[in-house]
Formats: sequence, C-alpha cells, structure tokens
Amino acid sequence: MDVFNQTDLFSTDEVRKTEFDLPGADVTLFENFFSKEESDRLYTSLLNNTNWEQDQLLIYGKEIDLPRITAWYGDSNADESYATTKSKALPWTEDLLFIKKRIEKEVDVKFTRCLLNYYRNGEDSVNWHRDYNGEERKNTVISSVTFGATRPFQLKHATRKDLKRIDIPMVHGSLLIMQGATQENWLHKIPKTTKKILPRINLTFRWVS
Repeated sequence: MDVFNQTDLFSTDEVRKTEFDLPGADVTLFENFFSKEESDRLYTSLLNNTNWEQDQLLIYGKEIDLPRITAWYGDSNADESYATTKSKALPWTEDLLFIKKRIEKEVDVKFTRCLLNYYRNGEDSVNWHRDYNGEERKNTVISSVTFGATRPFQLKHATRKDLKRIDIPMVHGSLLIMQGATQENWLHKIPKTTKKILPRINLTFRWVS
C-alpha cells in the first residue's frame, strides 16, 4: 500500500546520513533509515494498534488539550514524566521492538522508553522545549523516527542569539539522533502549518545516563 510518496528521496533504499555541525550538540539525520515498504507498513500498524491518549496541560489553572495525541511504551510500568503529565509506560509491542532493535544497531545504547506522538494535521504541533531537566540533559540519547507526512524539525540554541535556527525536514522513514549535551544547549519544536498535510507519527526512543 502506497501510504506516503517520498518524492524528495532517491528511488533506491540507500540510507543517507547527515551530521550537523552544531556547537554543544551531537545531531545526526538518517534519511530512508526504514525502507518505503517498511515505513508504510509501520505507519498503518502504529496508527491502528497504538493506545493513543489525549493528554492535557495545566495553564493558569485550566486544563488545555495538547495539540497532538500521545502514548508511552517501555520496559516497565514505572512512571515517566513528560510536560506536566505522568503516564505509565505500556509494554513494548512487536512493532516498537522491531524499530527499537534497528536503531540500537546504530546507537550503542539500550532504549528504555518510547514516546509516540500523532500529529493529525498541520494544527498539531509541539512548541520550543528541551527534553528532561537539570543534570539529565548533560548526557542523553534521543532517537526520533518519523512515519507519515514531512514536517520540519526546528532547532535553536538555548542562549546564543548569534546562531541561526536550523530546519531539518523529517521525512517518511527518517531517523534523527540527538546525543550528548544536545538537550542542555538546544531547544526544538515542530511548528504549526496552515498547509493541508497528511498525518505524521513520531516516535522518540529515550535513554538517560
């Protein structure tokens, strides 16, 4: 089934690797990390088989729906904090273990958690933020996988105004790895868009030293 058309990729399954020269960060993009066939299959399966939930954010005493729906999966039922919510991780699924093992061949860590985000349209987004808090930001590995519509992943330095914002197109089947002190020094976001676009599923596999 041809779910998403990767017109901006080569017609082969060759993986393209790009390392970004960013001060205080270690960011690498792998385009076509999953083949077109794998990506189509995983998108459809994740969309239909994930236990999606609508989380809320407390702003000025009022609960506001997050502009996306989410799900937590991982090694155990221990709590994992995200934004102002605490969600229990569900057991790994066959699809998530397949993706996880593929990434772990590229990164020498064993991921313990995965946050899934479903961006239903261009109105769904995530604002500027850094993952984790305090000392945890100094040595983390976050592997971000995209299935579905291409959305720009934006990065900006947390303190240096002389550094330009970086826009990385996250295409169907791509993998973005953020390591080391990236979370300490850089913020990231997925902006809203008024364009009519198809949905996107994003998975962030996480590890903290």
